[in-house]
Amino acid sequence: MAKDDRPDGDRIAKLLSRAGVASRREAERMIADGRVRIGDAVVETPATILKDLTGVTVDGKPVKAPEAPRLFAFHKPTGLITAERDPRGRRTIYDALAQALPKGTPRLMPVGRLDLNTEGLLLLTNDGGLKRAMELPSSGIPRTYRARAFGDISQDRLEDLIEGIEIDGIRYGRIDANLERRTGRNQWIEMTLTEGKNREVRRVLEHLGLTVSRLLRVAYGPFVLGDLPRGSAGEIRQADVERFRKSLANEAARKSRK
Repeated sequence: MAKDDRPDGDRIAKLLSRAGVASRREAERMIADGRVRIGDAVVETPATILKDLTGVTVDGKPVKAPEAPRLFAFHKPTGLITAERDPRGRRTIYDALAQALPKGTPRLMPVGRLDLNTEGLLLLTNDGGLKRAMELPSSGIPRTYRARAFGDISQDRLEDLIEGIEIDGIRYGRIDANLERRTGRNQWIEMTLTEGKNREVRRVLEHLGLTVSRLLRVAYGPFVLGDLPRGSAGEIRQADVERFRKSLANEAARKSRK
């Protein structure tokens, strides 16, 4: 389709995500379940194109105009699933966030995931567009982890990860890894990567013959865990969010010119 022939607007699922109603995938499920209407008509496909959400309701309630993008930092403890609900009945991040966030906080969506046994910095946003931009591998946003691991490893071997590594047919990109300190065969290793594939840090370290006993994410882009207590959450300053969004847009524009 030529650029001038593209429909004027966006898919309704994308608009619902941007408005913070649900992630795009969840919005598609809501539409499939007949929960989304335009006026009296049930929306039948998430590909419906709209300029805005005027007249759209979810479960009979009008969708509010999107708020300004907001970003929150949450110190996720171990033992929580990064999901809205779990079929196995395990506790989710939302169980903890109900106590950690002030009343009136908009619905938040996690930026990426931390698995059940990983703790540390989890960012959450009310804006689906920001969430997606931060998760895309092409954005190249660095994530930094600290891992406590048992076994034998040298700094020289860790430095080989800067070229990336292939494990069981999966290619992992550049990883900047540094041995922080060692006590016997236990050591803390700091690792910075940009792809964030599923269980990437654990798989790489296990491939190197190490056993990971603790894994903590300490930074995501310019945002750091700092001294935020475990189980607590706090809002990132709006000026910092806007500065970050601008840097993402500038980087995307730079890459598009190449």
